[in-house]
This record gives sequence, C-alpha cells and structure tokens, in this order.
Amino acid sequence: MKTDELIHLLAADERPVQRTAIEQRFAVATAVGIAGAGVLMLALFGLRPDLLATMALPMFWGKLVFAAALAAAGVALLRRMARPGMQVGHAALWLAVPPLVLWALALVALAQVPAAERAPLILGSTWRTCPFNIAALSVPAFVAGFWALKGAAPTRLAWAGAGAGLLAGALGALVYALHCPEMATPFLAVWYLAGIAIPTALGAVLGPRLLRW
Repeated sequence: MKTDELIHLLAADERPVQRTAIEQRFAVATAVGIAGAGVLMLALFGLRPDLLATMALPMFWGKLVFAAALAAAGVALLRRMARPGMQVGHAALWLAVPPLVLWALALVALAQVPAAERAPLILGSTWRTCPFNIAALSVPAFVAGFWALKGAAPTRLAWAGAGAGLLAGALGALVYALHCPEMATPFLAVWYLAGIAIPTALGAVLGPRLLRW
C-alpha cells in the first residue's frame, strides 16, 4: 500500500472529538470514585451514629468543604495534565490553598489551648487508622482517574498520576468524613492530609509506568 493511500484510509475514518471529552471522562471518574468510596465506607466502617446531630456543627461542613476544594483543585490539575505539553500553571496555586487554609486554622486552634492539650488535638483517637482508611476509600477513584487519563494524552506522566491520586485521596476523605468522629482542625491538618498524600505519592510513582504511550 502506498503512503498516500494509507493516509487517505486513515483520514476516511476520522471523527471529530468533542471539546469537552476530557472533562466528561473526569466527571465520570469523579462520580464513580464517590459512589465506590461510599459503598466501601458503608461496608467497612459505616456512618457515624450521630451523623444527623453532627451535621449541625460548622466543623463537619468544614471537613467536607476542605475535601471538596482539594478535589476541585485536583480536577483542575488533571485537566491540564491530560493534554500534551501542558504545564501545571495556576493549578499548583489552587492545590496549595486548601491545605494552607487548614494549617492556618490548625495553628490558631493550637495557640488557643495550653501546651498540654495540643497533642490530644493533633492525635485525636483515630490517628493510627485515619490515613489508611482514607487511602482505602480512595481506591475506586484512583482506578477511575487512571482510566480517564488513559483516554487522554498526558506527557508529564508523574504529574498526571499524582493528580489522579490527589483527586482520589480528596474524594476518599470527603466520603470518610461521614464516618470519622474527629472534628479538631489540628487532627485534620495532619492525618487527613497524610491520608490524601498516600494515593498522591502512589499515583506519582505509577503514572510513568501505567500512562506511558
């Protein structure tokens, strides 16, 4: 077959690609991640028994807002990393905002109590399990995020994988908040971020291996 004939054959099967195809894939991955984390949370941990009463507390919604904001920043990063040659750009700034706000609130909370009471605020009662629980709940979103990236064209594979892991961890934390009994900002600033960091680091490691063309 001649080169011109091959080009004509390939071009004959060309179909226009939707401008929002990548965003649609990430929307599906996010929905699957939340649903999967919800099923796992109910199966492994269950809802906290006083959830309805807890919903009246501002800090409960603060946990959800933090996780949702970080997930939105993760999607913003993925939208850039899914396209070839794109730089991180302002997505890095949006990624930094939720943790910085949470750390600032944690420092204020610690400054308002005696030194002897600071360690309990940081450790809570579930510090040994919280990060691993969040990481476990992130698994469905982690798989879905890599599926979404496989249908795109990332070139910065470590960043893309880290973005998928970050989104997965944030969604895992979002769902885990429906079970977690901890409400202190110092606890969240350490152990929630540790739980989100686990799939983020794993994504950075696996990205170059699983996403290469």
